[in-house]
Amino acid sequence: MTNSWSMLYDEILKMDENTLNIGTHLRGAEGDDHISLNMSKNSNSRYKYSEEKILKELTDYIVRTYDQHYSAGDDRIQTLDLIEACGDGEAFCRSNILKYASRYDRKGTARRDIMKILHYAVLLMHFNDKNAEKENYNQ
Repeated sequence: MTNSWSMLYDEILKMDENTLNIGTHLRGAEGDDHISLNMSKNSNSRYKYSEEKILKELTDYIVRTYDQHYSAGDDRIQTLDLIEACGDGEAFCRSNILKYASRYDRKGTARRDIMKILHYAVLLMHFNDKNAEKENYNQ
């Protein structure tokens, strides 16, 4: 879904200036108003809130989990595979999201809890997509 802010941002990226001052005057019954937007243009990133850094950290975290006790090797079955075979993959992931969110910053580190929440959210999306494909196939 595209909104007006993302369209504006796309247009701003096309401009050549390093700093943008966009303004417009509105004239209403109560007088003049001025709306302005000052924005520094960073050609290296479209992200405002360090999302690229966080996504890289999340990707690195997920990759590392495959080297930990969650997996006995690339060719072996993981516990999550067995849980999914029982039809409980989505519920398991959703429950773990709730578990790590409810204990946020009380056990271990807050950042580690957030990484676990995000990892289980990615897994939940995987199982949701997989189940949706099955439903579409069976219709």
